[in-house]
Amino acid sequence: MTTVDGRVDPATLTEEALREHIAGELARARARTDALTGAVDEADLISQHSPLMSPLVWDHAHIGNQEEIWLLRDVGGRSVRTDIDQLYDAFANPRSDRPALPLLSPGQARGYVRQVRDEVLDVLSGTALVGRRLTRDGFVYGMVVQHEQQHDETMLATHQLRRSGPPLHAPAPEPPRSAGLPAEVLVPAGGFDMGTSTEAWALDNERPAHRVPLPAFWIDTVPVSNADYLAFMADGGYTEPRWWTTAGWAYRQRAELTAPLFWRQDTDGSWWRRSFGTLLPVEPAEPVLHVCQHEAAAYAAWAGRRLPTETEWEKVARWDPVTGRSRRYPWGDDDPTPQHANLGQRHLRPAKVGSYPAGASPLGVHQLIGDVWEWTCSTFTGYPGFEVFPYPEYSKVFFGEDYYVLRGGSFGTDPAACRATFRNWDYPIRRQIFAGFRTARSATALEARS
Repeated sequence: MTTVDGRVDPATLTEEALREHIAGELARARARTDALTGAVDEADLISQHSPLMSPLVWDHAHIGNQEEIWLLRDVGGRSVRTDIDQLYDAFANPRSDRPALPLLSPGQARGYVRQVRDEVLDVLSGTALVGRRLTRDGFVYGMVVQHEQQHDETMLATHQLRRSGPPLHAPAPEPPRSAGLPAEVLVPAGGFDMGTSTEAWALDNERPAHRVPLPAFWIDTVPVSNADYLAFMADGGYTEPRWWTTAGWAYRQRAELTAPLFWRQDTDGSWWRRSFGTLLPVEPAEPVLHVCQHEAAAYAAWAGRRLPTETEWEKVARWDPVTGRSRRYPWGDDDPTPQHANLGQRHLRPAKVGSYPAGASPLGVHQLIGDVWEWTCSTFTGYPGFEVFPYPEYSKVFFGEDYYVLRGGSFGTDPAACRATFRNWDYPIRRQIFAGFRTARSATALEARS
């Protein structure tokens, strides 16, 4: 298969090679979906394990419905089941209401997504992947692959929330780890190219590329660890309102937050966390996980720092100080491998801070990709020149002050839905997602000149 700079570039493949690549990505996403839905029995599939999440069986059929809408009806001019569109419309049905809907049973959902996929592969074999913008370079297929992988991560989060059925298991990550890292690095002032206009499967909110000036700033070389966060907790971090924003303190009180989600303290003072059905001791060297944006911002204030802006995060993750070019990943343009980052649900926990030196940025910043999604202090909006494509409900309807941007992906994020331009977003109160953070600070005038 043709590659460019060590990566699969859909824009450079022959149509035959591109179809092969698309079929492989569709199959890889479906294998993960099948594993997540096959790990539990029917009762767990139809149960709602949290009002924040859909029943797993809803996600399963929704994946097939989106595939039918875009790849069968729009591209292929075919249909399988137009009668279920309303049931699997995420905007028509809030998550808390979905268990009451007349959903497909687990067996029906499996049969439906299988039938849709069979038809999709038939359509793919005869679809021109040039000309029309939606199908050019296989974009719409890449969009559907990313949609399925994003729902797979959502289903993984649902597995973390469930309290019945067998636990999920995966080996613990044991990658190489850098020693003696400085706590922070200086990112020099200067502009860089943010976003992309060339990534074939990039989504609309990542586009277009645009030049952004930035003053100098400092950023943590690693995500904030459990040990760091325990120090914040021990110093009264959850009881001192001065570290919290007004909205954050109000939520902390209302939700009675005292520790990250899934943590509990034993009578001997030790901390434990529930992880996919298993109780584990809190590992001091792992990045803190399952904290909301309010908690992250409070920790940063306690530490005399702040959360990075989305622009700062992307500069650190993409900017090459030697060439001035923005790369696809911190390590360069090559697709991620297990040596670069903890992605793809190979593990069910983050690696210790300082891991994956092969994936570090030129400035020595580690774990920008994978392990934990990283909260920023930026709300979600479109870039200058943003254009809806191919539908407003993917990005535009979420623009505004309600949602905060997360970057970098987690151990549960697939490489197909994770690159240094990829943008995630959620309410600042959300904790069930696989999110942590790192901190930053503005450079003084003297530091900026050094």
